[in-house]
Amino acid sequence: MLSLRPLAYEDLTVGMIEVYTKHVISQDIVGFAEVSGDRNPIHLSEHFAAKTPFKNRIAHGLYTASLISAVLGTRLPGPGAIYLSQSLNFKAPVYIGDDIEVRVSVAELIDKGCRARLDCKCLVEGKVVLEGEAMVKVPRQSEMSVPL
Repeated sequence: MLSLRPLAYEDLTVGMIEVYTKHVISQDIVGFAEVSGDRNPIHLSEHFAAKTPFKNRIAHGLYTASLISAVLGTRLPGPGAIYLSQSLNFKAPVYIGDDIEVRVSVAELIDKGCRARLDCKCLVEGKVVLEGEAMVKVPRQSEMSVPL
């Protein structure tokens, strides 16, 4: 689990990066299906998945994307950040047993509205499986809550 690191808008600089790695296990996929309601058998049934081009169960695309959200909400920028938008481009499947490396970096800081544009990538064995961009509103130091 990621530890909390609250950063204020003033703490951010273009080029800052946070990296998080998550090992995908079957229970994650089953749990995500339960929470999201997405019970597509490509994610849950070995028998069904064996008949697809993937040959094995794959993780939900939004499960992979949710790991970006984990970074944004805990580390960069962290607690208090508000998601405004997210673009996602899925490039390759993620399988149970994969290690997903999530890389979030500050691409641009926009003073008006204290917004940050973040480049987001998920990689498996160095190959991009998901890429996109997030826009978040970041609290100023004067708006930060009691330290966590």
